[in-house]
Amino acid sequence: MEERNTIEVLVATAEHLKYVQEINDTIQHASEERGTGIARRTDEYIIRKIDEGKAIIALDEGKFAGFCYIESWGHNRFVANSGLIVVPQYRGMGLAKSIKKKAFELSRQKFPEARIFGLTTGLPVMKINSELGYRPVTFSELTDDQEFWKGCQSCVNYDILMRTQRTKCLCTAMIFDPAWEKKKAEREKLEAEAQEALNASKQNNKRKLIPFKRWLRNGEPDGIAAETLMNKLNFLRK
Repeated sequence: MEERNTIEVLVATAEHLKYVQEINDTIQHASEERGTGIARRTDEYIIRKIDEGKAIIALDEGKFAGFCYIESWGHNRFVANSGLIVVPQYRGMGLAKSIKKKAFELSRQKFPEARIFGLTTGLPVMKINSELGYRPVTFSELTDDQEFWKGCQSCVNYDILMRTQRTKCLCTAMIFDPAWEKKKAEREKLEAEAQEALNASKQNNKRKLIPFKRWLRNGEPDGIAAETLMNKLNFLRK
């Protein structure tokens, strides 16, 4: 089922504060329904997120349909998209994906250098995260900010998290690191330079073509320039 054309997904503002109680009730109902996962926040906390411009809300002609907010941790080195919920009657139409994408874009805009992470038990959310560029990681790669982990206290699985010294739980940890994009861009640039050098050798001297052909085919650098490029490419592929 496709998302209805009447649904708006936007950054929440002061005019959306009237939905706070409904947002938190929906979060709690979703947690009870799943028996795991989402932790309820106070109304004051949700209000603060909206006032800070760190919340996404979905509305169907003024009717509440979904919500998500962003949090920053570890001196803004980590950002989490949390509290993703969709009202039951709006599920199955791609709304969660639209909300998650909007929250991801807002996170990149507000914290361009931060690693964006999430904890979830839901397969649909894992799939959305993967499409946005997240990768599964161990809990050790997440923020060590104590305030973040305090937010898990209202989750029904908090005792599992504590028994394992915060190394694992029923949630899957996923991260998007903006450094990956920079590395990818640099790798593509180097590969383009290698191809340009290859094209130049074809035009200027056929004998110069042999080392580049061998390098591109076997991954064996031939000559100082090719070796430098290969070393950089190998580093970027890690």
